[in-house]
Amino acid sequence: MGAPLPAPAASRLFLSGNDAVARAVWEAGCKVAAAYPGTPSTEILEELAHYPDLYTEWSVNEKVSLEVALGASMMGARAFCAMKHVGLNVASDALMTMTVTGTEGGLVIAVADDVGMSSSQNEQDSRYWGRFAHLPVLEPADAQEAYAMTKAAFELSERHRCPVIVRMTTRICHVKGRVEVGERMAVEPTGFTKDPRRWVMVPGNAKPRLPLMFEREAALAVEAEVSALNPLADGSDLTVGFVASGPAFMHVREAFPDAPVLKLGLSCPLPLHRIRALAARVRHLVVVEETEPLVETELKAAGVACHGKDILPRLGELAPDVLRPAIARLLGGEPAVVAHVPQQQVFPRPPTMCVACPHLGVYYTLAQMRNVIISGDIGCYTLGAGHPWNALDTCISMGASMGMALGMDKGRGAADAGKKVVAVIGDSTFLHMGMQGLLDITYNRGNVTILLLDNRTVGMTGGQDNPGTGRDIHGEEAPRVDFAKLCEALGVKRERIRPVDPYQLPVLFKALREETRIDEPSVIITDRPCVLIDDYRPTQPYQVVEERCTGCGNCVDVGCPAIHVTRRATEVKASGKEVELSFVRIETAACTGCGLCVQPCAPEAIVHAEALRPAHVMHKH
Repeated sequence: MGAPLPAPAASRLFLSGNDAVARAVWEAGCKVAAAYPGTPSTEILEELAHYPDLYTEWSVNEKVSLEVALGASMMGARAFCAMKHVGLNVASDALMTMTVTGTEGGLVIAVADDVGMSSSQNEQDSRYWGRFAHLPVLEPADAQEAYAMTKAAFELSERHRCPVIVRMTTRICHVKGRVEVGERMAVEPTGFTKDPRRWVMVPGNAKPRLPLMFEREAALAVEAEVSALNPLADGSDLTVGFVASGPAFMHVREAFPDAPVLKLGLSCPLPLHRIRALAARVRHLVVVEETEPLVETELKAAGVACHGKDILPRLGELAPDVLRPAIARLLGGEPAVVAHVPQQQVFPRPPTMCVACPHLGVYYTLAQMRNVIISGDIGCYTLGAGHPWNALDTCISMGASMGMALGMDKGRGAADAGKKVVAVIGDSTFLHMGMQGLLDITYNRGNVTILLLDNRTVGMTGGQDNPGTGRDIHGEEAPRVDFAKLCEALGVKRERIRPVDPYQLPVLFKALREETRIDEPSVIITDRPCVLIDDYRPTQPYQVVEERCTGCGNCVDVGCPAIHVTRRATEVKASGKEVELSFVRIETAACTGCGLCVQPCAPEAIVHAEALRPAHVMHKH
């Protein structure tokens, strides 16, 4: 992807919300930007890395990215970091202290909530972090506002000397629109001022700063009442008035164009006086918010009568087809019934791994093992929980596979005494939050076998680099972590660290069988690149010789999407047992020649496609 050219002032670009945030960060004179990839926020830093005149990095996790940004802010530079909603959980330790220290250069945190859980393990409302940390929260409703509010966030941060959260959602992040953009402004860092009473957060220094945090919050509350970020879209129909923010505001305007709507662009702290004024004008006040009843609860606590989650769902997007029937029931005088998001009928397409994915062999092998508990993690390899492998027993959060595996080992009773515990984790996830778990396993003498799946990229979010790839965010050469040496440094014995080619199924199976029999920590490191990155080298594709295929279905169990079942049949064995047969073909246009399907094929019915070509055709090539 080529670098975007800085556009002249007041030009118009077609940008997604993520692109718009990146553009605004650059124009605001930001000097340092850091992030860890996570859908739907990933593209912000990817796009920002193409712009000149600022430093960008993929950090090893979200906490580090926020600490990098704070360090730059302490130097008086404008700084930025981005993450998805669960990433802010990781970064919260740093967040909850920097709200006490405050900031110098403007510090903006873009957090992308995955409303509807299109690619996340939970649906989380990051607006709560604004309340918890006593920080302002801005909520754009489209790409233009994402751009404008990000620039405003830097100014707000410097005005109140605190971090500012820009809460995005999937719909804002990925939907494109026309955006009026400008030029980059020059903002010189003001320099670091030594002040241990502010920057060294021991209790004696932190306590005197707490009143300053509350004073700041009070000043923000006054600003929220008059801020242009909280406009009232007036309307002639005063039957129902709405309070909304983000994409929910757009849905309300579409569904009820004649109703007055107070749009919360600066949603924390709330402009209570403006909301009371709107409530006094309308018959019913309805709070439309995705996903938690946060504003509704605050309004009711302040004595403002309103409806919210008593008529609207607490999950998913609040589209017009959800809003209209809910308001109709409210006005019809019927008992409030919580609306349910209608299920859209689409062709079923269960998620699966790519053709020739190096994780296929791992899960095929794990599926053959018996008496084993498999602790999983977050990444492409989470798909091992699905068909046909069904080879994952747990998956909670990034890095959790390690600590959970140790807990399973230490917590087992007589019913599980003979079972083996295997933890599966990817390279980027291991560096993100798994290293500490491995150290805990070795320190506490856990009996766990770790499968460290090194595919040389952050695969699930689109192939970003990390310290294990040997490249930085710009694709330039960088130091590459030696996973074997790292695991040894974390306490695993050298002889218990085994690099394995995941395409060699017998070798992989042998390694797993041997290491799970050892009563101490061991690590098996797979070493094939993701098939979607430049490091991967496809080879000659395979094809099925139909007359040799016996329908055993062993190749189907590998789970490669290039293998298609063409016909199913049943056969009764001499023992009287009925066996299902699956006759297959291989989509040679998709096959990359990894050879995984060849190894379990008993009748040797899978051969290189070249071997089946007529001699005169082969001669021409």
